[in-house]
Amino acid sequence: MVPLLLQLAVLGAGLAAAALILISFVAFITAAEVPHHRHEEEKFFLSATGRKEALPSIRDPPTKQLSVVVPSYNEENRLPVMLDEALGYLEERQKRDPTFTYEVIVVDDGSKDQTSKVAFKYCQKYGSDKVRVITLLKNRGKGGAIRMDQMAIACGSRAHLEKESIAQGI
Repeated sequence: MVPLLLQLAVLGAGLAAAALILISFVAFITAAEVPHHRHEEEKFFLSATGRKEALPSIRDPPTKQLSVVVPSYNEENRLPVMLDEALGYLEERQKRDPTFTYEVIVVDDGSKDQTSKVAFKYCQKYGSDKVRVITLLKNRGKGGAIRMDQMAIACGSRAHLEKESIAQGI
């Protein structure tokens, strides 16, 4: 009786492992390429002067040390506080180290309010080399907003950020 129970337990564990491997394989295959439709207007951003410019591709060589993607949906009231603080820090860091380069990409994820207009004021203030606004025609969610095929978040290796990331005691 005991050997039969042991055999059933081993068989059950083997079947569970095989099922887990099969599920993982199917999940990997189906999630590898997530198709999305990109409207023609979403392939461009407005420069600080209001001129339509093509978005760079993720396949292009990097031109900035830090790219910050800010997915935004109906954020016209909260966006200024965040951008003031973030851009203040980034500008101060650039003053301390003139070789430091950055860009902030605000992705308006189909907002119903004035999020794009609010963000565009920062583009006009800091220039489209530092602040870009991309307006998606329909809401895709936070993941969809940052997963567009031409965008990525890049900030270099963790080693050079470690010292700056440690909280300083008073």
